[in-house]
Amino acid sequence: MKTYFFAMTALFALGTNAALAHITLETQEAAVGSTYKAVLRVPHGCAGKATTAVRVQIPEGVISVKPMPKPGWTLQTKKGKYEKSYQLYGETLTSGVKEVDWSGGNLPDEFYDEFVFRASLAADLPVGQMLRFPVVQECDDAAERWIEIPAEGQDSDALENPAPGIKLLPKK
Repeated sequence: MKTYFFAMTALFALGTNAALAHITLETQEAAVGSTYKAVLRVPHGCAGKATTAVRVQIPEGVISVKPMPKPGWTLQTKKGKYEKSYQLYGETLTSGVKEVDWSGGNLPDEFYDEFVFRASLAADLPVGQMLRFPVVQECDDAAERWIEIPAEGQDSDALENPAPGIKLLPKK
């Protein structure tokens, strides 16, 4: 009986740690038409290896992205055309940052860190829905791909590698 208890306790602990081990966004909701500070929380490496790169894909409707540099990391952005044009402060935007890459750093598995960017959320994003930011975390020859997006009605906790996201709120 004791063996069963310890085995169940270990399984519960592993399941709980897996749920806490995802890359997440610190602020998990934001109003459409507002400025959003995205803080990606990286709680661990890949299978015990140090994180050496973090890449985040910027979803459509997230515009005017400005990432925060990190000492010891190389920061790059990939730009491209938006699917449509957006108005921001009286200006028409048709292209912008589509991906942010921090690389060349060294975040050991036993440490935690955050990767930050600022952006504007388009006013026509669908209120009440989740907006997902797929992330790839690289660790030398290993990687964690936090890119799964739940199907309609599916709980993201049911996914092994869910993409971090925010719930879109009405404009204030």
